[in-house]
Amino acid sequence: MNRILLIDDDLGLAELLGQLLELEGFDLTLAHDGQTGLDLARQQEFDLILLDVMLPKLNGFEVLRNLRTHKQTPVLMLTARGDEIDRVVGLEIGADDYLPKPFNDRELVARIRAILRRAQPPKMDTHTQPIQEFGDLRLDTARQEAFCNEQLLLLTGTEFSLLLQLARQAGELVSKEWLSEQVLGKRLMPFDRSLDMHLSNLRKKLPERSDGRPRVKTIRGKGYIWLP
Repeated sequence: MNRILLIDDDLGLAELLGQLLELEGFDLTLAHDGQTGLDLARQQEFDLILLDVMLPKLNGFEVLRNLRTHKQTPVLMLTARGDEIDRVVGLEIGADDYLPKPFNDRELVARIRAILRRAQPPKMDTHTQPIQEFGDLRLDTARQEAFCNEQLLLLTGTEFSLLLQLARQAGELVSKEWLSEQVLGKRLMPFDRSLDMHLSNLRKKLPERSDGRPRVKTIRGKGYIWLP
């Protein structure tokens, strides 16, 4: 049973979501302010955190920023509909995805399951090696850990999945549409910057190559190429 932490000060919504998620088989813990939610997230182990932006004591951005210095627990931000800046900021500081309020119950459950699937190590067949190397990178798919020159990279589950998919297709153009479905578990929609923001975060965490070449080349309007 997956453990989910919901941090939201809307008591009515929290009660409804609690009923929905328990029916879907999730173990839900509630927090109604940012500080309490952050304390729970740091002290306990959760599979996913549902995080509202507007919270008392600490807002959602402050909670996420503090959390990311200690843990890479997947986070789904709950944002105001039409407020794109909240979505961009959330993705910049490490959210895995966002969902505007009010939202459809089915979409929420689908987003949760998609994030949980990405956070799980892929199933290996007898011919697949859990350790995969790409130049100075070593990716441990069983542990969801990435190393560059033997240094551990602090990646979210989404960033790890994105890195793995790009590196596996080294030298080839990978379309944004394909990456969105493989990494984010959803179709690429117009004006959706989620994939771009995750790649931007990944680029910041990857050390520079010894020869100074970029690791990822952007082909405007088409996709990306991982340069071997």
